[in-house]
Amino acid sequence: MSDELAGATRLVATGIPGLDDILGGGVTPDRVYLIEGNPGSGKTTLALHYLFEGRRLGESGLYVTLSETKIELDDVAKSHGWSLDGIKLLELVAPESELEPDNQLAMFQPSEVELGETTKAVLAEVERTKPKRVVIDSLSEMRLLAQSPLRYRRQILALKQFFIGRECTVFLLDDLTSETEDLQLQSIAHGVVSLEQLSPEYGAERRRLRVTKLRGQSYRGGYHDFVIRRGRLDVFPRLIAAEHNLGQERGLLKSGNDELDALMGGGLQFGTSAVLLGPAGTGKSTTALQYARAAAARGERAVVFAFDERLETILERTAGLGMDIAGDVQAGRITIQTVDAAELSPGEFAHRVRTAVEGSDGTPGAKVVVIDSLNGYLHAMPEERFLVAQLHELLTYLGHAGVVTFLIVAQHGLLGNMQTPIDTTYLADTVVLFRFFEAMGRVRQAISVVKKRSGKHERTIRELRLDSGGVSLGEPLKDFQGVLTGTPSFRGADESLMRPADG
Repeated sequence: MSDELAGATRLVATGIPGLDDILGGGVTPDRVYLIEGNPGSGKTTLALHYLFEGRRLGESGLYVTLSETKIELDDVAKSHGWSLDGIKLLELVAPESELEPDNQLAMFQPSEVELGETTKAVLAEVERTKPKRVVIDSLSEMRLLAQSPLRYRRQILALKQFFIGRECTVFLLDDLTSETEDLQLQSIAHGVVSLEQLSPEYGAERRRLRVTKLRGQSYRGGYHDFVIRRGRLDVFPRLIAAEHNLGQERGLLKSGNDELDALMGGGLQFGTSAVLLGPAGTGKSTTALQYARAAAARGERAVVFAFDERLETILERTAGLGMDIAGDVQAGRITIQTVDAAELSPGEFAHRVRTAVEGSDGTPGAKVVVIDSLNGYLHAMPEERFLVAQLHELLTYLGHAGVVTFLIVAQHGLLGNMQTPIDTTYLADTVVLFRFFEAMGRVRQAISVVKKRSGKHERTIRELRLDSGGVSLGEPLKDFQGVLTGTPSFRGADESLMRPADG
């Protein structure tokens, strides 16, 4: 549909910002939409959001329930801290008398009029209250009452024609309890939103939705993660980097350490990403925090997504290295978000990164992003497919935003042949390699830049030391062979090495 035509149509917002974004602003008014999903996937919560948004805008709403009682719906609303005041409820659950054997088919006989007593009750309530927004929950009850696919389809078609003539925007909820997929119902609806609830082997359930049909309107296809929390349903639109070109900042990000900046060729270009690769304990996280601290000193914001460490541990470690960042954290110049690996979906993580970079409520966006570590990111979502593709999209988005991104990758092992859980070096603009090596009876660390797309860099291997004075780099290790393998041979004098802090 052309932009002119889309702009001429007033769209109806669902009250869920992420879903409205996926739908291109909302749904076309005075149409019938199908919201389908297995029990527990979030259909009722979504429908209530839709009615509450109408209430906020002064539009009357009607909730028709064929499977839950008013008491149950009220309990659902109260569990979220919501009130159903102003929302009309039509309860068509079978009364207690229907439990009597002689009355099992008293209300709904196959020989009854075409729309059935249930449909007639719905139409009468709509005529009486004249709502602008209607929810019918759920179609599985009407499917059973119809007793045949033909009669059921004719009922839905009649409902559709009725509502269009009454200027109602209708959400039909379907819990997918039929034995076969109801494609006929999807063909009748103006749009279809499918909700899914997934159960990973470990961790909380994951939910996602997909717009499978939306007539006359462009929308964002594919799967989008969402979560249900008390008081809200948050949808995280799939990140498409090409849609977010925020204007890349020019210049170099310096670390505040002259030796480290020299090794990096003067600094790291804004809008690029760097993989810090090496075994655990070689100084990868500390080096990344050195850049975050330097950015904060320039008055810029940095954000650290910590999958592996608690906030308290990070603060204690940096304080012990003479890199106390507690003041920057308290002032909001450095934000450390600890990530619960068992509770996060890729979509929500991308949304957190995007929120940090774009800023909110007057808070400026971050110019440095640290993901510590990529191992934790992968372990948090072991059953997710295409994580590398999503990571590539995220890095492209951060590049468009002019952000310097640090990806911490811990290799398996300490010395010798080490394995990397996933090869991400081709995604990054800069690759910094960290290694342990042994010399003169001491375990030492080495740092080198093995790749940098933007600009020159030193091709030397330097000794790295972390102590109470922070990060220090020594002279190039010219007297060693095999440092990068972790099993070097020494061919020089002791004076060529850095003296330990303890003398």
